Amino acid sequence: MGEKLDWRRKYTRRLTIVDACVAVWAVMGAFLIRFGIGDGFATKDTTWNYAVFAIALAVVWWVMLGAWGSRNPTILGSGSDEYKRIASASLWLFGLIAVFSYTFKVDTARGFVGLALPAGLGGLLLCRWFIRQHLSLERGRGASSSKVLVIGGPYAAEHLARSLNSRPSAGYSPVAAYLPGPSETVQLPGGLDIPLAGHEATVTSIVAAIRRTGVDAVAISAGVNLSPLDLRRLGWELAALNVSMILAPALTDIAGPRIHTQPVAGLPLIHVSTPKLTGGKKVAKRAFDITGAGFLLLLASPAFAVVAVLTKMSSPGPIFYTQERVGLRATTFHMVKFRSMVMDADLQLSGLLLAQGSAAKPLFKVENDPRITPLGRVLRKYSLDELPQLINVLTGSMSLVGPRPQRDGEVALYDDDARRRLYVQPGMSGLWQVSGRSNLTWEESIRLDLYYVENWSLMSDLVILFKTFKAVFAGTGAV
Repeated sequence: MGEKLDWRRKYTRRLTIVDACVAVWAVMGAFLIRFGIGDGFATKDTTWNYAVFAIALAVVWWVMLGAWGSRNPTILGSGSDEYKRIASASLWLFGLIAVFSYTFKVDTARGFVGLALPAGLGGLLLCRWFIRQHLSLERGRGASSSKVLVIGGPYAAEHLARSLNSRPSAGYSPVAAYLPGPSETVQLPGGLDIPLAGHEATVTSIVAAIRRTGVDAVAISAGVNLSPLDLRRLGWELAALNVSMILAPALTDIAGPRIHTQPVAGLPLIHVSTPKLTGGKKVAKRAFDITGAGFLLLLASPAFAVVAVLTKMSSPGPIFYTQERVGLRATTFHMVKFRSMVMDADLQLSGLLLAQGSAAKPLFKVENDPRITPLGRVLRKYSLDELPQLINVLTGSMSLVGPRPQRDGEVALYDDDARRRLYVQPGMSGLWQVSGRSNLTWEESIRLDLYYVENWSLMSDLVILFKTFKAVFAGTGAV
């Protein structure tokens, strides 16, 4: 079992060294900037006291990062938990310093602390991001991942295994499935290409399968044909084998902040909250939209003017193009864009769709669209044609982040599930924008929009906006 944990030890050791280097760099850098190194350095007792304080601060900072679990292998490479723990440990440390200084009337140089905290926190987050990119590349090649045995009912196990395979960066690689059941002919539906490790509903058989496959973790999904007592015994056996036990409930597209665990009578009850965009949250999102759109409009005003002039000069027609789209609760609004097509583009759409047979992808997009002007292709690649939608955001018909704004014809194809995307305002950007844009299928686009609606938070809006700039500059998925 020792070899299977090599990648965890390697990355934990790497993070330990990096955290120490960043803490020392931030604290000592702040010390030198604040106090400098002069000829009288050795005679200044106060400066020497701060030098000792700086060394102690770097050590305590490094210890707190470990105590807060920021180097825990289970959070490496995926999700925001790693970053949250780094920020929490750092802010707690400097908060305690502030409280201690105020309580005991200790004069702490504010310039020193004010330099060390942002430099150290920024350095830690940046280094972790670089390490995460390297880890993600390794996991994409099949290395530095936990080998997982999936246990559960056929459909639940197949869904879990397929979901884990779709996100190799998360670090869980399904290598076999165990389907407890009465029949030896039990098999995974959907033709998933992983072997079956067994089907007998006994702890002894499952443990034997774990030993044969040499897995690092066991993921137990819904439909598992084991009693609560057997599951407890299995947990004991896994602990003895140093194999992780993961419970995967039959919940899909649920973000972490919505899940809350409450122990009741020895049972870990999982509460799933539904975010509601009402009251203070609605006000906060609207304030965020107005502030963000106003700032971006001011920042992008030079580009706005240049694109307007080029659009007018490049081809006959108006500068702006307006189109009716479906927004919040199925109300319609006119979305504004820079014109990127010829003047009679809408009249040509039906014939082009019929010629390309795009009914299988009802997003009303045309491959290699001949209606797009040469300038329009550049504008679309970098989403510059969408800059005027900041006006839609300011007027309240759109949000900075939300589901893709779609046409009446597209909305007419919605089923009951897809209509839930109309519960919030459409956005200039969204999960669809940072996950492939027009490369997405109809089903993928709807699924991402529904995930956003079900898991909305102001923090997720900030993360999506940050990722949007990367997607726009890369120009991927644009048509």
